[in-house]
Amino acid sequence: MSDTTTFIDKFYHFEKESPNKVYLRQPLDREYTEYTWAEVGREARTLAAKIKNMNLPERSCIGLLSKNCAHWIITDLAIFMAGHISVPLYPTLKDESIQYVLEHCDAKLVFVGKLDEWEKQKSGVPDSIPKVSFPFWPNEGTQTWEAFVGDTQPMMDNFVPKQDDVSTIIYTSGTTGKPKGVVHTYASMSAQMNKAIKVLDINPTDRFISYLPLSHVAERILIELGSLYSGGTVSFAESLDTFKDDLKGAAPTVFLAVPRIWLKFQQGILLKLPQKKLNLLFSIPIIGNLIKKKIIGELGLTNVKYAFTGAAAISKEILEWFDKLGIKILEVYGMTENFAITTMNLPGQSKYGSVGKIWPTTECKIADNGEILHKSNALMTGYYKRDDATAETIDKDGWLHTGDKGEFDKDGYLKITGRVKDLFKTSKGKYIAPNAIEGHFSMCSLIEQVCVVGNGMPQPLALVVLSEAGLKTSKDELKNEISDLLQFVNQKIEQFEKLNNIVVVNDEWSVETGILTPTMKIKRNVVEEKYGNHVETWFNSDSIQFV
Repeated sequence: MSDTTTFIDKFYHFEKESPNKVYLRQPLDREYTEYTWAEVGREARTLAAKIKNMNLPERSCIGLLSKNCAHWIITDLAIFMAGHISVPLYPTLKDESIQYVLEHCDAKLVFVGKLDEWEKQKSGVPDSIPKVSFPFWPNEGTQTWEAFVGDTQPMMDNFVPKQDDVSTIIYTSGTTGKPKGVVHTYASMSAQMNKAIKVLDINPTDRFISYLPLSHVAERILIELGSLYSGGTVSFAESLDTFKDDLKGAAPTVFLAVPRIWLKFQQGILLKLPQKKLNLLFSIPIIGNLIKKKIIGELGLTNVKYAFTGAAAISKEILEWFDKLGIKILEVYGMTENFAITTMNLPGQSKYGSVGKIWPTTECKIADNGEILHKSNALMTGYYKRDDATAETIDKDGWLHTGDKGEFDKDGYLKITGRVKDLFKTSKGKYIAPNAIEGHFSMCSLIEQVCVVGNGMPQPLALVVLSEAGLKTSKDELKNEISDLLQFVNQKIEQFEKLNNIVVVNDEWSVETGILTPTMKIKRNVVEEKYGNHVETWFNSDSIQFV
């Protein structure tokens, strides 16, 4: 396969060669509606023809606001086939953020699909922009899919883009202010999968489950492009409540989970089988193997050959824990700006505590300040309408400044040591990298989330949110366990990094409360703003605080 093969080329290939093979599986009220490659092609081509008939300005931006579903991918393909630019929006965005993105990219049309809070979001779509709903999810104030398409006949020709045509603008999740629109071409969007298809054994027998936001680059490349390049089948999750059954039903061979989901899997297991009991069972060969198979089966991961994690840091301890269970998780490191892959741990070549080796045909180096720099043919062309931000991120020699700090070991594995901008300075003049400290909390099943703060204080402190297990534990036992945890963490780090105390906050850190991004990363600036006025008081209080 040529290194210039685009994902559209791959779709045309499977549409022609495997017309009757099931491509997309959509659960609706616990029944699956299945779409073959030919059926996906027919729906996408019909929608593309209708969009072309609108005579929009050349290469217009078209918004896509929906949770994951079959028509998300169908619509994305149609936008490409019509020669326009796909602009996905996170389905949890608030109205003001939706308005910002649609106005910033000058969207000419927006598709609205499976959403939880359209009533609160719809005011964010300007009245001047036509709104069309997906089938199965008619939304108030929108034209139905059926009425929009009408009696349009599917386009018969295959749209063939130029390599340097803009294909999509992916807006970042906005961890530090307003989202930036990352501009990708057909060449940059396809480059990573052209490499992956040679490195990983993915083929038409593979099965994927789509549940993380398709508007995020990680899900876009693994699920949408992964399925297009492999010819595999994608199943979708119906809801959070049905996810466990959906995962079992999909029986994925390729599976991606962000670190917080792997942590939730682990905590769910430990709620039923505490670590001491697991250790005992695992020490008995035959019983141990049966228990491991049962646990993996209950998770729905029996058939997984590639288990990935990315989008945020994951601790070495969690990776090792799942390895003992029989699941070898491969950590991938990348950004929206380089279409998701800088380095990857490969099967049989992974090293826990690292994010793997440099991806083929990619260049990577460490700057004098410790920042990771990257260069490849998957780089964005820039930030949309933000030449200033582009110049700050891609230097005159073409190196992408990632904002991450890291180091290579003697074997060429990259280790992430923190974020350049996440560093904060204590009153003693010492710089603290919070990510590394937070990683030591991962094996405490009582804690779900942690954020280390303390800018300008003599020593840092940790703010934590309890897990389900933690919420069921008595306060006295919690104090003892967390005191032991504080001692454990402080033994692992340098003197100037030692935590003065741990504060248990009785708040929800979620996407809805504005503390997590849609990919479940903590917005440090929001945490610091929310709790900043209390940090000094907590610092001067007893070691363990409940607030």
